[in-house]
Amino acid sequence: MLELVISERGGRSVASRQFHEGALRVLRPHYLDDSGQVCYVVVNPGGAYLGADLFVVDLDVQDGADLLLTTQSATKIYRTPGSFAEQRMAVRLGEGARLELMPDQLIAYREASYRQRTHITVGPSSSLVMAEVITPGWSPEGTSFRYEELRLRNEIHVETDGGMELLALDSVLIRPPHNDVGGMGFMEGFSHLGSLMVVDARVDQALADELVALTSGHSAYTGVSLTRTVAGTSGVVLRSLSNSTGELNRLLGACTTLLRKRWSGQEPLNLRKY
Repeated sequence: MLELVISERGGRSVASRQFHEGALRVLRPHYLDDSGQVCYVVVNPGGAYLGADLFVVDLDVQDGADLLLTTQSATKIYRTPGSFAEQRMAVRLGEGARLELMPDQLIAYREASYRQRTHITVGPSSSLVMAEVITPGWSPEGTSFRYEELRLRNEIHVETDGGMELLALDSVLIRPPHNDVGGMGFMEGFSHLGSLMVVDARVDQALADELVALTSGHSAYTGVSLTRTVAGTSGVVLRSLSNSTGELNRLLGACTTLLRKRWSGQEPLNLRKY
């Protein structure tokens, strides 16, 4: 279990509460620029997710606070005989709060089964940018491992005067036919999936069109769609298929760079991990 509460103090975002139990924990905070945004890195000393593992993450980014959350390395799902591995994440964003959720890629290895459930609550003036890349594991012989199933579910609500209203329910199920992620007719023959979800009052059709134009220069199969609008807040979802983790990271990085420069005046994200 990992709990993190981020508050704004004197123009900088800080952790007002931090708790961990079991494998997950965070490194000391970093400030990558002078914007006041705090960056935390989640680490898993165990190295991987195994069968019947349950990881629970609770994030509360309070009014006016700004958090960039990433991981130290890829999330690896190894064989899960008997039961799937699971991650449950609850995220709350206060008024004027901002969260950039930028984990490294999720790698599913042979005979892996994994479920990821993320429940997000935002305010009408909150800003959320969430990116993820899914890739199959590989073997020394150069062939892909055959994972069994990946289930990823994102549920996003907007706080309104009358309570909470559903903005988007985003569900991805990847169950490779005959455990072959490269089979014809499945994911258009691609093996890697990239996703970007943005929720902000500034999201509109013009932004969606701009993202489409931006991704057209990349060698990936991409689609963009808008969510409904609740309390003046909308979302845009981008899906991209490729055979390369690097290509998807570059594509998603180009999109997040556009948003960072336009909305917060920040430079492109450079976490300097590798």
